[in-house]
Amino acid sequence: MIAVIQRVSEASVTIDNQVKGSINAGFMILLGITHTDTQEDVEWLSKKIVGMRIFSDEEGKMNLDLKAIEGDILLISQFTLHASTKKGNRPSFIEAAKPDMAIPLYKSMIVQLEKELGKIIQTGEFGADMKVALINDGPVTIVIDSKNKQ
Repeated sequence: MIAVIQRVSEASVTIDNQVKGSINAGFMILLGITHTDTQEDVEWLSKKIVGMRIFSDEEGKMNLDLKAIEGDILLISQFTLHASTKKGNRPSFIEAAKPDMAIPLYKSMIVQLEKELGKIIQTGEFGADMKVALINDGPVTIVIDSKNKQ
């Protein structure tokens, strides 16, 4: 499971010209699920995300997590994070989980993030054509792969 975490001052996702979700300060997360991911990946990654101390404290140091700033999460599924570009110029998405496996893990990630954060998060819609807008604060972008835990 790959998460691209962007520290944002605001972010939103629009589907069919309707805003589906929006947040102010917090994380806009792109989540890629592969065919080897499990509930263990969901639990590990959600704890890691919510515990990420990448917001500035009163001294300007990255020392605060989402809870400390009362931040929000906008979670977007993105199978293209598992693109293979080794051969040719057309990416292969063979490593991305098929919807029958990815959707339950995506839904589980929503539940787990809400549990860890202690509040409802905003989401896109799995498989939809989404327009994502954000203001990356910093910019700060962190990539976490649950397969690289050690």
